[in-house]
Amino acid sequence: MTELELIPEEGVAGKYISTALDENGVLQKIDFHNNEHFNFAYDVVDVLGKKCPAKTAMLHISKDGRERRITFKDMMEYSSRTANYFQYLGIKKGDRVLVVLKRHYQFWFTVLALHKIGAIIIPASYLLVKKDFEYRFRAARVDAVVSTSDGDVAREIDKACRSYDGIKAKVLVGGIKAGWNSYNREIKYFAKEYTRPANSAGGEDPMLMFFTSGTTSYPKIAAHTFNYPLGHFITAKYWHQVDPEGLHLAISDTGWGKAMWGKLYGQWLCEAPIFTYDYDEFFAKEILAMLEKYKITTFCAPPTVYRVLVHTDLAGYNLSCLKNATTAGEALNSEIYNKFYKATGLKIMEGFGQTETTLTVGTLKGVEPRPGSMGKASPQYDISIVKPDGTPCDIGEVGEIVVKTSDKTPIGLFMGYYLDDEKTAKVWHNGYYHTGDTAYMDKDNYLWYVGRVDDLIKSAGFRIGPFEIESEIMKLPYVLECAVTSVPDKIRGQAIKASIVLIDGIEATDQLRKETMKFLRSALASYKRPKIVDFVKTLPKTSSGKVRRAEIKENDWNKEDNKDGKDE
Repeated sequence: MTELELIPEEGVAGKYISTALDENGVLQKIDFHNNEHFNFAYDVVDVLGKKCPAKTAMLHISKDGRERRITFKDMMEYSSRTANYFQYLGIKKGDRVLVVLKRHYQFWFTVLALHKIGAIIIPASYLLVKKDFEYRFRAARVDAVVSTSDGDVAREIDKACRSYDGIKAKVLVGGIKAGWNSYNREIKYFAKEYTRPANSAGGEDPMLMFFTSGTTSYPKIAAHTFNYPLGHFITAKYWHQVDPEGLHLAISDTGWGKAMWGKLYGQWLCEAPIFTYDYDEFFAKEILAMLEKYKITTFCAPPTVYRVLVHTDLAGYNLSCLKNATTAGEALNSEIYNKFYKATGLKIMEGFGQTETTLTVGTLKGVEPRPGSMGKASPQYDISIVKPDGTPCDIGEVGEIVVKTSDKTPIGLFMGYYLDDEKTAKVWHNGYYHTGDTAYMDKDNYLWYVGRVDDLIKSAGFRIGPFEIESEIMKLPYVLECAVTSVPDKIRGQAIKASIVLIDGIEATDQLRKETMKFLRSALASYKRPKIVDFVKTLPKTSSGKVRRAEIKENDWNKEDNKDGKDE
C-alpha cells in the first residue's frame, strides 16, 4: 500500500492543518503544525477580515425577525471593540469570564474579544438559576460575567453574587440595569483596532472551560487550550461538510459545547458562513421554514430535534438546498434515521464526541452511514474498545470507548478537569482517556453505541445497554421518545423500565401498554424486555437536550416502597 501524502488544506486552515485522503476521497490522516502560538481570533478571524472583508461570516436572525448579515470584517472590528471595552472594565489575560448570551450575535464578538485578551471563556445556559450560578462562580473562580438582558438571568446572577464577591465586572447585553455595564450603550466608544500583544495567549494556554452536562453527577469543568478550535476542522469539513458558499445551521444554545462545534471554530476554519436564529422556544415548523427560506446547505441537530421533525409534514417544505444532515449529543435510533431519509432523501451522518473532546467518532465524508451506528473513529483520535480490565474487546463485544494518549495528546482533547486532579486521574490514566461511554465495533470498523457505563443495566447476570431497547420502542408509530433505565428487583437485582412519551393525540391507556408489551415480547430477547412500561408527559433533560436517565433511575431507586409497578 502506498504511503498517503499529507497535503496542506486550502485557505486559512492550510497554515495549520494537512490531511491525506485515500483514492475514494475518504479522510485517512491529519496533521497539525505551526500551532505553538495559535489564537483563533487573530489567526483565523482577523486574517479572514483582511483577506475577504465582505464575505459573510454569519447571517443572524433575531427573534423579532430582523436580519443581520455580519461579515468577517465586522467580526474582526467588533471583536476588537469588545476587547478594548472589556479591558477598560478590568478584564485581563487569564481571567475567567462566564458568558450567558443565548444566540445573540454579540456572543461571537464576546468570544473573539476574550480570545484576543487571553481571558478564559466559560459558556453558560440562560436557563440556570441562582444555585447554578453560585456553584459555577465558586467552582470556576469566575472573575467577570457577560449576560443577556432577557428574562430573569441577570436577576439570578445578582442573587448569586450576594454570596460570592469575586466578580469585578458585570456586562449586560441588550438592556440597562443598575449595577451592570451596558454593552449596547457603551461599545460605540471603543476603537475598532486592537493590536495583538507580544505575549498574547495561544497554543497550549487555557482558552475555554465547559461545564459538563451533568447527566450522571454534578457538572465538572473541562478545560481546553487555544489549540482546541483546530480540533474542529474535521467536524466542519468532513462531518458537517460545510460549503464556503453555503450556510450552515447547527441547533444549539451557546451555553453548551455543541455551539463551538457547529457555530464557530471549524466552520470559519473552512471559511464557511453560519446561520443563527435567536429563538426562545424551538418550533419545528419555524426551523423548517428557515431551512427553506434561507437555503441552508448543511444542518446539524441533536436526535431530540430529529424525533420532532419526522413527525412534522416535511413534504410541505422545499429542502432541496440542504445537502448534508448530521447529528450528535445522543445516539440516533435507526427508526428516526429511516423516517427522515424517506421524507427528505438525506442520510443523517451521526457523530460522537464529548465536552472533553471534539468529534471522536463519525460518519465522515465518503463513509456510507449505517442506521444506528456512530460511524468510524476519526483519524484525529486513536480509538479502542476495551473491557473493564483494559484489554481489547473482540469484534462485536461491548466495552468502553477509550482514547490512546501514551504517544501524544490529540488536538481537541481537554487539558483536564479544572482544579480537580482526582477526577481527571479517574478518567485519564495509564496512557488512555476513558470516555465512560460503551459501544462495540463490527468487522468493518463501524462503532455502535450502547450507553454510558453508568446506564448499563445488570439484570439476572446480563449486562444490558438501554439504546438497543430504546431503538425497538422507537419503531412504534405512537412513540415520540423514550428512555430505558433500571429499577430494583428482588429476584433479578435490577429490572428494566421503559419511560415513553407519546405523540400528540395518543392517549395513554392500559390497552396501549399491553400492545406495547406484546410488541416488545416479539422484538426483544426475554432478558432485554422491559418489566415496566410507564407513559410520561416529558423526559427529564439537560438544557443541551440530553435525556437524564440518571434522574429517572435515581427517583425509582429512592422510592421507599420500590414497587415493581405494572408488570407484563
